[in-house]
Amino acid sequence: MIAVDALSPTSRPTTAQQAVWDIAARVCDPEIPVLTIADLGILRAVEVYDAGGPGAIAGKPSVRITITPTYSGCPAMDAIRDDLATVFAAEGYPQVEVLTVLAPAWTTDWMSAEGRTKLEQYGIAAPSGHSTAGGHSGPVRLALQVKCPQCSSLNTKELTRFGSTSCKALYVCQDCKEPFDYFKVL
Repeated sequence: MIAVDALSPTSRPTTAQQAVWDIAARVCDPEIPVLTIADLGILRAVEVYDAGGPGAIAGKPSVRITITPTYSGCPAMDAIRDDLATVFAAEGYPQVEVLTVLAPAWTTDWMSAEGRTKLEQYGIAAPSGHSTAGGHSGPVRLALQVKCPQCSSLNTKELTRFGSTSCKALYVCQDCKEPFDYFKVL
């Protein structure tokens, strides 16, 4: 099994598991299509079983993918499961099992640096700071300054705590006057 902790850029495996990870990592989030499930950090692990192993169909290996939703009840999870099955079928893996794991709970700390950059380029302010879910300690920020993804101003104001999805809040920039989503620290 490839777990997310094993995927540092200097020690990436070059096995069938890596090929399966790379296939799964191409699946995009249906709510923010510029992000892949790997960018978001919800792709947690992959397992490949030999063609003669459990779940094999017609001599083809079977695959198990483990994902963690951004929050319990996230409506995108069904679409992600379907997209994983579709992409793996197209790549010659007819048997795919997708496991949803709720613990440990997903945190924005799992989002890749590339994913944060993609959010900004898409017009969504990336989460700032760290979640307390990962055991981070230290000072708690009392006032959140959110950078406008359009003009980079910190002169922004929250309009509503919930935006187009539960994981985003709606902000407006006081300088350029543009509204934008902020991906909340979770």
